[in-house]
Amino acid sequence: MGAACGAEVSAAPVERSRAVQRVERTGAGPATGHPATVRRADLVAGTGLALVGAVVVGAVVVGVIVLDTYLLIEPWGLAVGASLLIASLRAALPRAAGLCSVVVGSVLVAVGIGSVPHLLEEPTSLAAVSSVVFVLGGLVASAVGLRAALAGRRLIGRAVGSVAAVSVLLLVIAAVAPAIAANDVPATSVSATPDAVGLPFESVTLRTDDGVDLAAWYLAGESGAAVVVLHGAGSTRSDVLDEVAVLVRHGYSVLVPDARGHGDSGGRAMDFGWFGDLDVAAAVDDLARRPGVDPGRVGVVGFSMGGEEAIGATAADPRIRAVVAEGATARVADDKGWLSDQYGVRGWLQEQVEHVQYGITDLLTDAAPPTSLRSAVAHAHRTQFLLITAGTLDDEAHAAAHIRSAAPDRVEVWTVADAGHVGGLETQPDEWVTRVVGFLDEQLS
Repeated sequence: MGAACGAEVSAAPVERSRAVQRVERTGAGPATGHPATVRRADLVAGTGLALVGAVVVGAVVVGVIVLDTYLLIEPWGLAVGASLLIASLRAALPRAAGLCSVVVGSVLVAVGIGSVPHLLEEPTSLAAVSSVVFVLGGLVASAVGLRAALAGRRLIGRAVGSVAAVSVLLLVIAAVAPAIAANDVPATSVSATPDAVGLPFESVTLRTDDGVDLAAWYLAGESGAAVVVLHGAGSTRSDVLDEVAVLVRHGYSVLVPDARGHGDSGGRAMDFGWFGDLDVAAAVDDLARRPGVDPGRVGVVGFSMGGEEAIGATAADPRIRAVVAEGATARVADDKGWLSDQYGVRGWLQEQVEHVQYGITDLLTDAAPPTSLRSAVAHAHRTQFLLITAGTLDDEAHAAAHIRSAAPDRVEVWTVADAGHVGGLETQPDEWVTRVVGFLDEQLS
């Protein structure tokens, strides 16, 4: 009996010790304080840190992405905000705080990746520094948040949670980074003039209907037919001089502008080409007023983004009688409608990501979402199209087939074997001249 009582007495300190260990292990609070009170105080403090950190980070993101400003204070502001968010996770917060940090960190990484072109073009600029800080800060926030969210989980739970976090990160990057890159475009500069290809030219300024001035060159031809030549994203009119020379030497008058926000043009760049309808209309207006140009014999030749702008502009401008578009694929989600046909469930999932991506793009630009390329072709009843695709890029052929299905009788597709993106003239120069000039001669004669 005495031994039994002794066993009970000796067991009590053991049970109290285990209780204390549980308190210390869970962070509920010290044995001298009320656990609920301590947890509530930590929760209030941690929540305050998280809110202040989120506001600071949000202000930096809005400044960089929406207002397009880069100030010396912004990288420091991002670092302070991220530090506050990380500090908040050290408090006794609910598991949900870790999950939120994973999401916020993923967004920051996506924003940084979307700004990587600045790092490549201007590695010492504030925009480039911001890109690095966004990526590193986002990775740290995601890692710390994931650790908090998975605390106390078993191995299988940690494995599943880690896979889910990486999946969230990749999906956020796929949806957000392209939208950021399209609206946060590094400055570009004109590197050569038509003098470089031995052609005389006139520098002109085009005014769009929304009041943006576009810099352009006009090169006079002899045939009475005229062509607008549009360069691609992240480049300038200097990058299409070889194609311009071919057209001028075959008698065409050529007007070659810098897209808005590119080269010497005003306005803010938008590399999905959503301002293309306005920019192309200003170029066609200029050609139509010139005495040496027949306004009924006007075409547009575009490359990559420029090709998409050329196709899209035909829906609203019946003056465009012929379009040559090389490397044109998409500028809105509906242009990716072929993905599910080609790739099944994987393609369908990609289509949903594209809808989110272009929805985010719409929030970041003043331009209204344009019509899809396929719809533009369907509405351009008087226009003939030649689509040129790269033989090494199957998706260009799939996109061209999708566009062509709107009007097979008015759309011709030429796939340049062994060519890369917009590499037709470089890869098969004689065939490019024969096909492009022959098509324009037939349609604008």
